[in-house]
Amino acid sequence: MDEQTVINMLNELSEGKVAEIKVKKEDFLAFRPFLVNRPDFKHFRGIAGRGGDFTYTYLEIPRS
Repeated sequence: MDEQTVINMLNELSEGKVAEIKVKKEDFLAFRPFLVNRPDFKHFRGIAGRGGDFTYTYLEIPRS
């Protein structure tokens, strides 16, 4: 997973173009640094699934 792909995925989610994004276990370590460095990081909610994959949604109210 390259940088531009991750940025596009996160932007689409935050802009409401998609309801959720799925990140595979093997892509997580490449994905995470771009997520945590965003100013709206607290708006993203990740839910771990079976096998280590994650599903991310965007919250209107940031989590605490």
